[in-house]
Amino acid sequence: MSKTHLQGDDVRYLALVGRQLFSVIFIIASAGHFTPGTIAQAAEHGVPMAGLLVPVSGLIALAGGLSVLFGYRARVGGALLAVFLVPVTFTMHNFWAAPDASTFRLELLLFLRNIVLLGCAVLVTKTGAGSLSLDAAMESRPLEADSAA
Repeated sequence: MSKTHLQGDDVRYLALVGRQLFSVIFIIASAGHFTPGTIAQAAEHGVPMAGLLVPVSGLIALAGGLSVLFGYRARVGGALLAVFLVPVTFTMHNFWAAPDASTFRLELLLFLRNIVLLGCAVLVTKTGAGSLSLDAAMESRPLEADSAA
């Protein structure tokens, strides 16, 4: 039985695809933060100044998502997504306050999804975007210029 090991290129591409898949949920969901329905729902969940904070959270999610997608200042993008996820998770998906069993199950699922996403955001914050990113390309450029001289 042969063991397969990931080669360096494989890991690079897996990190790229993982980053892209992770970021898409924030980019797509951010658009909803500018709708009256989402703002009203947040206000019902007790979000103060929902008319201001919900669109701001949409901008944070969009900026963090795009940062991670392109790998540009991805550690900052990961931190933005973590900052976004913590209050959203505990405010909007407070399953412990659900009025019925089906809402409880749905909010518990969404809460746990966000906890997993938070773990991914923390991982990106710690490790960065990987070698197939704008961050890596920008880091390698000065070295190429120095070696040409």
